[in-house]
Amino acid sequence: MVSRQAKHAPRGNDRGERLMWITSQRVFYAGLLGAAAERSIGGLGIYLSPTGAPLRIRIGGGAWQCGELMVVPPLVPHQIATDHRSILSLLIEPEFVDPAQMPEFLQRCGPVDAPAFVQRVRDVHALLAAASGRESFERFDFDTLLFDGPLAPRPLDPRIRSVIERINADPAAPASAEQCAASVTLSFSRFLHLFKQETGLTFRAFRAWKRARSLLRHVRQSATLTDIALDTGYPDSTHFSHSIRQVYGLRPSD
Repeated sequence: MVSRQAKHAPRGNDRGERLMWITSQRVFYAGLLGAAAERSIGGLGIYLSPTGAPLRIRIGGGAWQCGELMVVPPLVPHQIATDHRSILSLLIEPEFVDPAQMPEFLQRCGPVDAPAFVQRVRDVHALLAAASGRESFERFDFDTLLFDGPLAPRPLDPRIRSVIERINADPAAPASAEQCAASVTLSFSRFLHLFKQETGLTFRAFRAWKRARSLLRHVRQSATLTDIALDTGYPDSTHFSHSIRQVYGLRPSD
Protein backbone atom coordinates (compact mmCIF):
# COMPACT_ATOMS: atom_id res chain seq x y z
CA MET A 1 0.00 0.00 0.00
CA VAL A 2 1.14 3.54 -0.68
CA SER A 3 1.65 5.57 2.46
CA ARG A 4 -1.14 7.98 3.21
CA GLN A 5 1.36 10.54 4.41
CA ALA A 6 1.29 13.24 1.74
CA LYS A 7 2.21 16.85 1.16
CA HIS A 8 1.02 19.19 -1.53
CA ALA A 9 2.63 22.43 -2.59
CA PRO A 10 0.56 24.72 -4.81
CA ARG A 11 2.50 27.72 -6.05
CA GLY A 12 1.79 31.39 -6.61
CA ASN A 13 -1.36 32.36 -8.46
CA ASP A 14 -1.62 29.18 -10.49
CA ARG A 15 -4.92 28.28 -8.75
CA GLY A 16 -3.49 24.86 -7.88
CA GLU A 17 -2.42 23.99 -11.44
CA ARG A 18 1.15 23.79 -10.19
CA LEU A 19 1.35 21.25 -7.38
CA MET A 20 3.35 18.43 -5.91
CA TRP A 21 1.85 15.41 -4.13
CA ILE A 22 4.52 13.58 -2.18
CA THR A 23 4.16 10.23 -0.44
CA SER A 24 6.90 7.93 0.79
CA GLN A 25 6.57 5.78 -2.33
CA ARG A 26 5.20 8.05 -5.07
CA VAL A 27 5.34 11.64 -6.32
CA PHE A 28 2.93 13.49 -8.61
CA TYR A 29 4.34 16.75 -9.97
CA ALA A 30 2.69 19.39 -12.11
CA GLY A 31 4.77 22.46 -12.86
CA LEU A 32 7.67 23.94 -14.73
CA LEU A 33 10.06 21.57 -16.47
CA GLY A 34 13.12 23.79 -16.35
CA ALA A 35 16.18 23.48 -18.58
CA ALA A 36 16.64 20.32 -20.62
CA ALA A 37 19.77 19.36 -18.70
CA GLU A 38 20.61 15.69 -18.29
CA ARG A 39 19.12 14.11 -15.18
CA SER A 40 19.41 10.69 -13.57
CA ILE A 41 16.54 10.04 -11.17
CA GLY A 42 16.51 7.05 -8.82
CA GLY A 43 12.85 6.23 -9.34
CA LEU A 44 10.79 5.19 -12.34
CA GLY A 45 10.05 8.45 -14.16
CA ILE A 46 6.86 9.04 -16.15
CA TYR A 47 6.52 12.30 -18.10
CA LEU A 48 3.65 13.68 -20.14
CA SER A 49 2.47 16.96 -21.53
CA PRO A 50 -0.40 18.69 -19.73
CA THR A 51 -1.63 20.22 -23.01
CA GLY A 52 -1.01 17.64 -25.73
CA ALA A 53 2.08 19.44 -27.00
CA PRO A 54 4.71 16.79 -27.79
CA LEU A 55 7.61 16.09 -25.47
CA ARG A 56 11.14 15.32 -26.61
CA ILE A 57 13.42 12.87 -24.86
CA ARG A 58 17.08 12.01 -25.25
CA ILE A 59 18.27 8.83 -23.56
CA GLY A 60 21.91 8.69 -22.54
CA GLY A 61 23.13 11.12 -25.16
CA GLY A 62 21.33 9.37 -28.04
CA ALA A 63 19.02 10.86 -30.64
CA TRP A 64 16.05 13.00 -29.61
CA GLN A 65 12.68 11.22 -29.80
CA CYS A 66 9.20 12.72 -29.69
CA GLY A 67 6.02 11.57 -28.01
CA GLU A 68 3.18 12.44 -25.66
CA LEU A 69 4.19 10.01 -22.90
CA MET A 70 7.74 9.12 -21.81
CA VAL A 71 8.88 6.39 -19.43
CA VAL A 72 12.39 6.22 -17.99
CA PRO A 73 13.64 3.41 -15.71
CA PRO A 74 15.57 4.32 -12.55
CA LEU A 75 19.02 5.88 -12.96
CA VAL A 76 18.89 6.05 -16.75
CA PRO A 77 20.47 9.40 -17.77
CA HIS A 78 18.05 11.40 -19.91
CA GLN A 79 16.97 14.84 -21.03
CA ILE A 80 13.37 16.01 -21.35
CA ALA A 81 12.33 19.05 -23.37
CA THR A 82 9.07 20.64 -24.49
CA ASP A 83 8.02 23.85 -26.22
CA HIS A 84 5.35 24.16 -23.52
CA ARG A 85 7.05 25.23 -20.29
CA SER A 86 5.08 22.88 -18.02
CA ILE A 87 5.02 19.14 -17.52
CA LEU A 88 3.17 16.45 -15.61
CA SER A 89 5.33 13.73 -14.11
CA LEU A 90 5.03 10.73 -11.82
CA LEU A 91 7.80 9.16 -9.80
CA ILE A 92 7.58 5.59 -8.47
CA GLU A 93 10.14 4.30 -5.99
CA PRO A 94 11.53 1.03 -7.43
CA GLU A 95 11.96 -0.87 -4.17
CA PHE A 96 8.20 -0.81 -3.57
CA VAL A 97 6.93 -2.26 -6.86
CA ASP A 98 7.49 -5.50 -8.71
CA PRO A 99 8.77 -4.44 -12.16
CA ALA A 100 7.57 -7.66 -13.77
CA GLN A 101 4.00 -7.01 -12.57
CA MET A 102 3.73 -3.40 -13.69
CA PRO A 103 1.59 -2.38 -16.67
CA GLU A 104 3.42 -3.36 -19.85
CA PHE A 105 3.89 0.20 -21.09
CA LEU A 106 5.70 1.11 -17.85
CA GLN A 107 8.30 -1.59 -18.48
CA ARG A 108 9.73 0.28 -21.47
CA CYS A 109 12.19 3.14 -21.93
CA GLY A 110 11.45 6.21 -24.03
CA PRO A 111 8.23 7.24 -25.82
CA VAL A 112 5.29 4.90 -25.27
CA ASP A 113 1.74 4.81 -26.64
CA ALA A 114 -0.86 4.73 -23.86
CA PRO A 115 -3.49 7.42 -24.63
CA ALA A 116 -5.96 6.20 -22.00
CA PHE A 117 -3.31 6.54 -19.28
CA VAL A 118 -2.33 10.00 -20.54
CA GLN A 119 -5.92 11.16 -20.23
CA ARG A 120 -6.20 9.57 -16.81
CA VAL A 121 -3.18 11.48 -15.52
CA ARG A 122 -4.59 14.73 -16.87
CA ASP A 123 -7.92 14.01 -15.19
CA VAL A 124 -6.16 13.31 -11.89
CA HIS A 125 -4.26 16.58 -12.26
CA ALA A 126 -7.56 18.42 -12.68
CA LEU A 127 -8.96 16.65 -9.60
CA LEU A 128 -5.93 17.52 -7.47
CA ALA A 129 -5.86 21.10 -8.77
CA ALA A 130 -9.49 21.53 -7.71
CA ALA A 131 -8.69 20.16 -4.23
CA SER A 132 -5.41 22.04 -3.79
CA GLY A 133 -5.57 24.81 -1.24
CA ARG A 134 -8.96 23.68 0.05
CA GLU A 135 -8.32 20.21 1.39
CA SER A 136 -5.58 17.68 2.04
CA PHE A 137 -4.68 15.10 -0.58
CA GLU A 138 -4.73 12.46 2.16
CA ARG A 139 -8.26 11.37 1.24
CA PHE A 140 -6.96 10.22 -2.15
CA ASP A 141 -5.16 6.95 -2.81
CA PHE A 142 -2.36 7.42 -5.32
CA ASP A 143 -2.48 4.01 -7.02
CA THR A 144 -6.26 3.87 -7.14
CA LEU A 145 -6.41 7.23 -8.89
CA LEU A 146 -3.64 6.52 -11.38
CA PHE A 147 -3.70 2.74 -11.84
CA ASP A 148 -7.14 1.55 -10.70
CA GLY A 149 -5.61 -0.22 -7.71
CA PRO A 150 -2.35 -0.91 -5.88
CA LEU A 151 0.68 -1.81 -7.94
CA ALA A 152 2.06 -5.23 -7.03
CA PRO A 153 4.68 -4.92 -4.25
CA ARG A 154 8.23 -6.04 -4.87
CA PRO A 155 9.20 -9.19 -2.95
CA LEU A 156 12.27 -8.36 -0.88
CA ASP A 157 14.66 -10.29 1.29
CA PRO A 158 13.74 -9.31 4.89
CA ARG A 159 17.32 -8.25 5.59
CA ILE A 160 17.40 -5.87 2.64
CA ARG A 161 13.92 -4.63 3.51
CA SER A 162 15.08 -3.67 7.00
CA VAL A 163 18.00 -1.66 5.55
CA ILE A 164 15.68 0.08 3.09
CA GLU A 165 13.29 1.00 5.88
CA ARG A 166 16.19 2.39 7.89
CA ILE A 167 17.39 4.59 5.02
CA ASN A 168 13.91 5.77 4.09
CA ALA A 169 13.22 6.71 7.70
CA ASP A 170 16.29 8.98 7.80
CA PRO A 171 18.04 9.49 4.44
CA ALA A 172 20.48 11.95 6.02
CA ALA A 173 21.82 9.45 8.54
CA PRO A 174 25.49 8.56 7.86
CA ALA A 175 24.98 4.78 7.76
CA SER A 176 27.67 3.14 5.61
CA ALA A 177 27.30 -0.04 3.58
CA GLU A 178 29.62 -1.76 6.06
CA GLN A 179 27.40 -0.76 8.98
CA CYS A 180 24.24 -1.83 7.17
CA ALA A 181 25.80 -5.18 6.26
CA ALA A 182 26.80 -5.77 9.88
CA SER A 183 23.32 -4.82 11.12
CA VAL A 184 21.78 -7.69 9.12
CA THR A 185 24.67 -10.12 9.74
CA LEU A 186 25.87 -10.28 6.14
CA SER A 187 29.40 -9.96 4.82
CA PHE A 188 30.13 -6.69 3.06
CA SER A 189 30.43 -8.26 -0.40
CA ARG A 190 27.35 -10.46 0.05
CA PHE A 191 25.31 -7.47 1.25
CA LEU A 192 26.25 -5.34 -1.78
CA HIS A 193 25.41 -8.17 -4.17
CA LEU A 194 22.10 -8.97 -2.49
CA PHE A 195 21.08 -5.31 -2.29
CA LYS A 196 21.59 -4.83 -6.04
CA GLN A 197 19.83 -8.12 -6.78
CA GLU A 198 16.80 -7.24 -4.66
CA THR A 199 16.34 -3.55 -5.55
CA GLY A 200 17.89 -3.20 -8.99
CA LEU A 201 20.10 -0.38 -7.65
CA THR A 202 23.53 -0.38 -6.08
CA PHE A 203 23.62 0.54 -2.40
CA ARG A 204 25.59 3.69 -3.17
CA ALA A 205 23.17 4.84 -5.88
CA PHE A 206 20.18 4.07 -3.65
CA ARG A 207 21.61 6.12 -0.78
CA ALA A 208 22.47 9.04 -3.05
CA TRP A 209 18.99 9.03 -4.57
CA LYS A 210 17.16 8.91 -1.25
CA ARG A 211 19.23 11.82 0.04
CA ALA A 212 18.43 13.86 -3.08
CA ARG A 213 14.76 12.87 -2.91
CA SER A 214 14.53 14.16 0.65
CA LEU A 215 14.98 17.66 -0.80
CA LEU A 216 11.31 17.48 -1.81
CA ARG A 217 10.35 17.70 1.86
CA HIS A 218 11.67 21.28 1.87
CA VAL A 219 9.77 22.70 -1.10
CA ARG A 220 7.59 24.90 1.11
CA GLN A 221 10.18 25.84 3.70
CA SER A 222 12.02 29.15 3.90
CA ALA A 223 15.33 27.72 5.15
CA THR A 224 18.55 28.65 3.37
CA LEU A 225 20.08 26.21 0.91
CA THR A 226 23.01 25.72 3.29
CA ASP A 227 20.65 24.73 6.09
CA ILE A 228 18.76 22.38 3.76
CA ALA A 229 22.03 20.84 2.57
CA LEU A 230 23.08 20.05 6.12
CA ASP A 231 19.61 18.84 7.08
CA THR A 232 19.54 16.41 4.15
CA GLY A 233 22.96 14.97 4.99
CA TYR A 234 25.29 16.78 2.59
CA PRO A 235 28.60 18.04 4.01
CA ASP A 236 28.20 21.49 2.45
CA SER A 237 26.19 23.47 -0.10
CA THR A 238 28.68 22.75 -2.92
CA HIS A 239 28.23 18.97 -2.66
CA PHE A 240 24.50 19.53 -2.28
CA SER A 241 24.24 21.65 -5.42
CA HIS A 242 26.35 19.25 -7.50
CA SER A 243 24.33 16.21 -6.45
CA ILE A 244 20.95 17.87 -7.04
CA ARG A 245 22.02 19.01 -10.51
CA GLN A 246 23.04 15.44 -11.37
CA VAL A 247 19.74 14.00 -10.17
CA TYR A 248 17.17 16.60 -11.25
CA GLY A 249 19.02 18.56 -13.94
CA LEU A 250 18.20 21.70 -11.96
CA ARG A 251 19.82 23.89 -9.35
CA PRO A 252 18.49 23.33 -5.81
CA SER A 253 16.99 26.83 -5.84
CA ASP A 254 14.99 25.94 -8.98
